Amino acid sequence: MIDINESVMQFLLAFVVVGPLLGAVAALLPAPPGLKGKSPEQAVLRHGVTVTGAILVAAIVLALGFDHDHPSKMQATTDISWIPALDVRIHLGIDGISLPLLVLTALLTFLCALYSYFKMPSGPTPKAFVALLLVLESGTLATFAVLDLLLFFLAFEMVLIPMYFLIARWGGEGRTAAAWRFILYTLLGSVVMLLGLLLIGIKAGTFDMVALATDNGRSLTASVQVIAVLAIGIGLAVKTPMWPLHSWLPDAHTAAPTVGSVLLAGVLLKMGTYGFVRILLPIAPDGFADFAPYLAAFAVVGIIYGSLACLALAKQGAKGDLKRLIAYSSIGHMGFVLLGIATMTPTGVNGALFANIAHGLITGLLFFLVGALKDRTGTTDLDALAEQTGAALYGKAPRLGGLLAFAAVASLGLPGLAGFWGEMLALFGAFDPADDLSRTAFLTFMAIAAFGTLLTAAYLLAVVRRVCMGAVPQDAPQLADVHTYEFATWTPLVALTVVAGLWPKALLGLTDPAVQQLLAGGTR
Repeated sequence: MIDINESVMQFLLAFVVVGPLLGAVAALLPAPPGLKGKSPEQAVLRHGVTVTGAILVAAIVLALGFDHDHPSKMQATTDISWIPALDVRIHLGIDGISLPLLVLTALLTFLCALYSYFKMPSGPTPKAFVALLLVLESGTLATFAVLDLLLFFLAFEMVLIPMYFLIARWGGEGRTAAAWRFILYTLLGSVVMLLGLLLIGIKAGTFDMVALATDNGRSLTASVQVIAVLAIGIGLAVKTPMWPLHSWLPDAHTAAPTVGSVLLAGVLLKMGTYGFVRILLPIAPDGFADFAPYLAAFAVVGIIYGSLACLALAKQGAKGDLKRLIAYSSIGHMGFVLLGIATMTPTGVNGALFANIAHGLITGLLFFLVGALKDRTGTTDLDALAEQTGAALYGKAPRLGGLLAFAAVASLGLPGLAGFWGEMLALFGAFDPADDLSRTAFLTFMAIAAFGTLLTAAYLLAVVRRVCMGAVPQDAPQLADVHTYEFATWTPLVALTVVAGLWPKALLGLTDPAVQQLLAGGTR
């Protein structure tokens, strides 16, 4: 790690949050300043790569300058009065919980911009596409960096409009209905969440998340905590998405362009689970404990439901869409995240945070690969894919087939890859939940979730068999293997999936001290 002055760290965090917004404004100018291309479209796409690349570099430098000896301490903090009448402040900071999500967001957005430079989705002008991508990045990064409840809500809502337009204008078949369902579900959930946030701020006398976490619910009555957890939890559960509030997700993923699906699964879903950890666990612990068993129950139902839906789509002869299957798999994977959080233990919460990052890497890679398959074959229907490839992707495009198999086994939780540790720690957390929770109930939840891992392996292996394994027909059409730009885009995700799987301490060393302090009664 490197020694960086605190004022420089403050500037870097502010630049990471605000920089994409400035880049979005510049993208809408007649010509992005300082960049040229063979055409205005190429110039603005290059602008998107440049801005997201600069944000990624700043996030990496921020991570290198982070004090890894004290990851529970809020660092690079900025605290400026914004609306004195409501005591709302522009309060930014990062700790071991938010830093990995910040870097993941910057990485995935850069990879999406790079991929789009070479494979721009069909739709309106690239100017609007790049501007929306950068606004989406700014809102997501702000969600993980702000430390004021009202600022959190504003950042949380900021991502909805750009994602709506990315689906509605650059998506595929059924994009308009999918975009409307996405915006309606998330907006309705957010309205309820805002009421809960206002209730906490009014009753506690502050919207400052650090002060509220340090107070650890002592200034909030039991009834206020219960109402706040219910209201805020509904809004967060919609974004996660938790069964049965998930129905917007499969349509949104199926209709979204490739980069939209990558960011939706890799980043936006994490905003919901992050809110559970950052807001509800430390600020309203007693109210959260009352709802924890129900949250765990919904989580394990989601695990089984998502897995069974995927198994039905992957079944031989079924009319299954591969993008839809991966979307349903996210419901199951995020169920493990919610189960870990519901245990209210350091083991479970650390597992949830690890699973968040692993899901972002692996599912982001899966959606990139499915997008590449659609570009080559014109479809994501499993039967059509099997027909066009002769179920022999290994033989026709061995690198592409190998990457698809790698992402599948990583997603099913193969030991040695990133998908394993988060789900295992969530199960361990359920084996020994917090003292106030029923161990019998959580042992039941653990057993159901463990059965879900078997179903996950079954449907992912079925997908690999249907698409990849078979003899290459003599009259089979040519299928391009991995292009150079695809290799550049996907390699970081593959490498980080392996590194996180082989060296989990790199991530757990950041999150564990912060989680321990958060559960013990706040943060500094």
